[in-house]
Amino acid sequence: MRLPCELVVHEILPTARGEVAKELVTAHGFTQARVAAAFGITSAAISQYLKGLRGGNPLVESSPFREHFHDCISRAADRIAEGRDVMEELCIICNEVKTCGMLDDIYRNQGEEMPLAECIECPADNISVL
Repeated sequence: MRLPCELVVHEILPTARGEVAKELVTAHGFTQARVAAAFGITSAAISQYLKGLRGGNPLVESSPFREHFHDCISRAADRIAEGRDVMEELCIICNEVKTCGMLDDIYRNQGEEMPLAECIECPADNISVL
């Protein structure tokens, strides 16, 4: 049995980070260095996200929830551009992925037969979206 957090770390988080980075650069005019500083990673890593060498996941892109995911990415990038914390925004995306059904969909599409384990209360559940 896999934990939801395992799926998020391996399947969702790299894609979310890459998509938020792309949105910050293309829609908000951030430089790679500014995105890297906000994410706490190197400019080289941001460059790999922007070139599609990092992040991206066919299970996310083929999910019936992909539009909802991309809407969440866009809203997160907007809030980050307004000064919100990147980690809080990634936690919000994680919670959205769990509640909308995308995580269950990805789990099933990986051929898993056992049910996805239940989450314990995430400390980020107390993060409010303004």
